Amino acid sequence: MRLIIINGPNLNLLGTRETSVYGNQTFDEYFKLLHNKFNTIELAYFQSNVEGDLINKLHEVGFAFDGVILNAGGYTHTSVAIRDAIASIKTPVIEVHISNIYAREEFRHTSLIAPKCKGSISGFGLDSYRLAIESFM
Repeated sequence: MRLIIINGPNLNLLGTRETSVYGNQTFDEYFKLLHNKFNTIELAYFQSNVEGDLINKLHEVGFAFDGVILNAGGYTHTSVAIRDAIASIKTPVIEVHISNIYAREEFRHTSLIAPKCKGSISGFGLDSYRLAIESFM
């Protein structure tokens, strides 16, 4: 099985950014743990702060991978283009958020991408990614 985790804007700062919300572990550290736990799955990782890069990556992997785990960050609430990219590919996408977006500011309560995703997981910290991987098993 081939899965890719795609992280959007500001998630490159995990471990230092708003640690009270996102924790103090870097994503690279967590990805190594995931890789060890799911060693029979081919796990790939991509991060960009640029909307177009995220769309290009979805197009690139959207017909070759078995699943995409997408944390679109702030683009979740604003990007019709990412929503359209998800709708355009065959690979199922799980929307993931580290924090519970429904317990935060009201503008975060609306996900433009959720209707095009297989499912959504939020509020379990970095374990939201683990749960998404397990949903593909």
